[in-house]
Amino acid sequence: MVLRHCWVGLALLAYSSYSYSNDETVFGSTGNAASFGYSWVMSNILPQQAGLAVNGIIYRYTTVKNAEDAMIVSVQNENARGDGYIFREVDDWTGIPGNTINKVIPVDNIDISYWGRGSIDWTGTGSVEDATVIYTYQYDTCFDPQSDPSCPGWDSGTYAIDMGAVEAIDPLDNDMIQDELDRKAMLKDEEQDERDIKQMKEEAVLEETLEKILGIVNTTLLSMDSVKRHNELKAVNYMPKSYYDTIPGGKIIDVPMLNDSDLPENKNALRNNLAQQIKHKELVNLQYNK
Repeated sequence: MVLRHCWVGLALLAYSSYSYSNDETVFGSTGNAASFGYSWVMSNILPQQAGLAVNGIIYRYTTVKNAEDAMIVSVQNENARGDGYIFREVDDWTGIPGNTINKVIPVDNIDISYWGRGSIDWTGTGSVEDATVIYTYQYDTCFDPQSDPSCPGWDSGTYAIDMGAVEAIDPLDNDMIQDELDRKAMLKDEEQDERDIKQMKEEAVLEETLEKILGIVNTTLLSMDSVKRHNELKAVNYMPKSYYDTIPGGKIIDVPMLNDSDLPENKNALRNNLAQQIKHKELVNLQYNK
């Protein structure tokens, strides 16, 4: 058995959402609030439109239970601006076997700001499956007349700006901004100095490397020039024949060394040395006697 509260709006259960307008009033319905679970946040369900009001709830679900088991199911929304619930519909399934229920519950255009967290809860023995909860709503596109120039009561003067009353402000006059600009300029100069120093070091290393390379090249050229001159002299037979002669040589053989021994004193040599010493003193004294 299928329990029906009202047949109106059952076709809406097959659609995710819809809306239509009548002059400035827009009527619409949400998608299935219970599509991702049996608890939902209304800011994710209702369009966040100024002046929107909910005028009805359509829900459908299936209970799985035995007829003798007690079970109570509630479809509800908390009061976001107070205690309790802004909407709550209770279905008592006690003594009734599991089945599917469809309901359309009209409400008196309750402002969007009252609609808090929504949910499907149950107590007793059994479970709820295949739940669908849809909210119908309406709003006036000109709820805020200043939202659209075509709305009645739109005041063009609200957005008029007296340019004469606007004071021109130079952001460079602000001390904090100027300090930040100075700091960035200083950092830029320091970075430039570091780049210049690095470039000078690289140039110095490059110059030193080039000097070494040029020195090697010059030495090589000089050696090549000497070889070239040698070959030129050889070509004109300028070299004397002795340039190519080999001087015969040989080996120097060491003579036998004398063995160590005590040498006898040479008394004659001692007398000669003494006589020479006496004669030397006589010659020295002779110059003083004069």
